[in-house]
Amino acid sequence: MVLEEHRTNFITASDFDFLSRHGINTVRIPVGWWITQDPYPPSPFVGGSLAALDLAFSWAQSYGLKCIIDLHAAPGSQNGMEHSASRDGSVDWPSPEYVSQTLEVIDFLVTRYGGHPSLLGIELLNEPSAASVPLDVLVSYYTRGYQIVRNHSSTAYVILCQRIGNADPIELFQAGIGLSNVVVDLHYYNLFDPYFASMNSTQNIEFIYKNRAPQLQALKDANGPLVFIGEWVNEWDVQNASQYEYQKFGGAQLDVYANATFGWSYWTLKNDRMHWDFEWNIRNKYLLFSASSLLKTPSFLLLLAFGWGACLIIMPR
Repeated sequence: MVLEEHRTNFITASDFDFLSRHGINTVRIPVGWWITQDPYPPSPFVGGSLAALDLAFSWAQSYGLKCIIDLHAAPGSQNGMEHSASRDGSVDWPSPEYVSQTLEVIDFLVTRYGGHPSLLGIELLNEPSAASVPLDVLVSYYTRGYQIVRNHSSTAYVILCQRIGNADPIELFQAGIGLSNVVVDLHYYNLFDPYFASMNSTQNIEFIYKNRAPQLQALKDANGPLVFIGEWVNEWDVQNASQYEYQKFGGAQLDVYANATFGWSYWTLKNDRMHWDFEWNIRNKYLLFSASSLLKTPSFLLLLAFGWGACLIIMPR
């Protein structure tokens, strides 16, 4: 009952209208592996996510938006976090059985949506853990996943998320995965790391220009897959920051991430924590964003947390 109420009222067609009117052209939609067994997924999962995804595609088509389907939770969990459906922190995904099951999920998704006019791409896996997922296992999975997508679509983008933790995204550029329409997804947060805990607003903004910008440029210079800032947020560890400081921080990120060759997506569309809420940021002018500011970047994407679990939508990570 809780999830049914949530899916009915939290994200609606009016949100897609809002995105369209504000110059956003794509939504990135996270799903869990159990969507393949909808409407009767195994316990403890709750049915309804497939119908919600179908509805999102319908709204996207009505408002001229595209969709990226992001496999956010793989069987066994690829990072041990709650948003990958791990209850106890375990990471069992790298096992051959779970990898095979995950490829079946990709096949299910691209079979169902591969011919839909609103499909832009499939993200094969969100945030695999560098500590728990060996690179060779991930590259093998990405290679097979790429081919599954190509079996159904010659044009859909295949998106490869970097490993989170102690890993350099250049490893995916060097892996030689796929021949066309391949994208590497980086997630940029000035959070979740003690390194940022003592930074003031000026230092956070400088980090965007002095660290993020050069990394983006180096990846562009590698002449490999397109670069996608698949998650970022106008939030930090700075306490009692002013609206002006948030505007400067958000503006620095918009400025730098505009150089990503596949664009960016914001986590997330709506949230109970206001700075994680894209719509709130726009309406309250904490993020000075407008359609006219989008002209210099080829693709602009916004993450829509939608359709697979209320707790995962209202919590930022």
